[in-house]
Amino acid sequence: MHLKYIREIIKADVLAYEPGLELEIKTAFGSDLMSDVLAYVEEDTLLITGLTNQQVIRTAEMLDLKAILFVRGKKPCNEMIALAEEKKILLMTTRESLFTVSGILYGNGLRGITL
Repeated sequence: MHLKYIREIIKADVLAYEPGLELEIKTAFGSDLMSDVLAYVEEDTLLITGLTNQQVIRTAEMLDLKAILFVRGKKPCNEMIALAEEKKILLMTTRESLFTVSGILYGNGLRGITL
């Protein structure tokens, strides 16, 4: 699923690395625990989280994730946005909850990771 389409269906705002909207992802994973992200997530996954610290960007970088979606209207600090731009990681935010976003994406054909 293209990230541009995801932005449209969940009404997200882009915070960093807008060219990333042209990329396609295969799965999604929602968590505020970066240890779970490290344990389960693979490339081509959209990370959905409410956690807004630099550990999120560093985790995405380690796993070569190309996009992070912040839920509940959360917005990272300017330093985190700059780091995402530098690492070419798309950052988006939506006012919706993690549960609602997951349901919308699932209903539109995006599946979660395989455990």
